[in-house]
Amino acid sequence: MTQSLAPAARPTTGPGRARRILRAVAIVSCVPYLALKAAWVAGSHVGIPQGSSLLDDRLAMAVINGLSILLDSAVIVLALVLTRPWGLRVPAWLLAFPVWVATGLLAPVMAGFPAQLVVRAFGGGGASAAGREAFLDEWVFAVVYTGFIAQGLALGGLFVLYARGRWGHLWRGRVWDLPVGAVGPAHRALAVASAVLALLPLTLHALWACGVSAGLGEGRAADRGGEFYVLEALYVVFLLAAVTGAVLLAFRRGRALPVAAPLSLVWVGSGAVACWGGWLSLASLGGPADLADRATPLMNLAYAGQMLVGLLVAAIGVYHFAERSAGTARRAA
Repeated sequence: MTQSLAPAARPTTGPGRARRILRAVAIVSCVPYLALKAAWVAGSHVGIPQGSSLLDDRLAMAVINGLSILLDSAVIVLALVLTRPWGLRVPAWLLAFPVWVATGLLAPVMAGFPAQLVVRAFGGGGASAAGREAFLDEWVFAVVYTGFIAQGLALGGLFVLYARGRWGHLWRGRVWDLPVGAVGPAHRALAVASAVLALLPLTLHALWACGVSAGLGEGRAADRGGEFYVLEALYVVFLLAAVTGAVLLAFRRGRALPVAAPLSLVWVGSGAVACWGGWLSLASLGGPADLADRATPLMNLAYAGQMLVGLLVAAIGVYHFAERSAGTARRAA
């Protein structure tokens, strides 16, 4: 095992130029978001128009914004861990979990914001087009989501470089090369469970993406526009990615595929559905005062369902890495 990790020990004199640039981009891109959230926690209404539902519950807004600050601050910490020599000594689980969360939260934004801009360019509308009060000023979305995209690209690049050197041996080869112990009954049971549990949130998000309003609150149904449909379609895509990756890995389908292909689907798909399902569930607990704008029980069920699917699929990835790592250690001994 020591020999297999030897490439990761090379950067003892500090990160190369590419890593330094990516680190700087990741850190700088956090500043606008953190500044805006800190201002809101302090009581400022900058970027929040009068009548916004964000002003309905000041305590809930402060709590959620405080949590947002912690999450985005973690990007700065991760950028340092991935580029400093001492970062190679961080336990795998302590690094992998926050990177998985960051991937899950940023991937839908990176895919969704450009798609929403395209929809808007062709006349698609959101809440403002429906004649309702705006949620946030338009410039806030541009600043925040542009920062998120920069964070995702920079942090993703840093993690790929880091992981390739430290753990690259765990995803080498093709699906048909997986040792017997790397794919077992536990994989298959988790894959089947995740596929079954995905049916409800997948169906609901697909229906909402196609324009069906059943299960949506009155306010959410009235706010629908092209941007809403993009987000719902993305939830469908990430759910399918998570379940597909789990099935491919657990049942050795697509045997000619590189192992990295289903693992990538598992990593990104599980992170997106679990983290956004959890975030939306948390946000619904401190819902707006207007009952028409609150999440309905069916919406909460969809969020909870996709969160469970993501956690089950993530468990398959964890199981896979643990088995292959143990196998590598046994062969090295």
